[in-house]
Amino acid sequence: MTALAAPLIVLTLFATVLAGLPWLASRVRRRGVGSEVLGPFEEMWHPAAVRTRVEVQAQEERPAPTPNPGDPPLLPWEL
Repeated sequence: MTALAAPLIVLTLFATVLAGLPWLASRVRRRGVGSEVLGPFEEMWHPAAVRTRVEVQAQEERPAPTPNPGDPPLLPWEL
């Protein structure tokens, strides 16, 4: 009996983890914290998505360009 129990426990844990990943992915995407939690899994299974996410994060971090000294001031609706 004990020879059968160990593989069953391992198989059950493996199945639980695999079943839990899609649930975790949907929950994380709804809350907007997906890159921190699912980043390593996405990097393994979908490298193109990781490159895209890194590029989007880099664009979000870029500051807005400053106007040149001779440019007219921007109106509030042009910002």
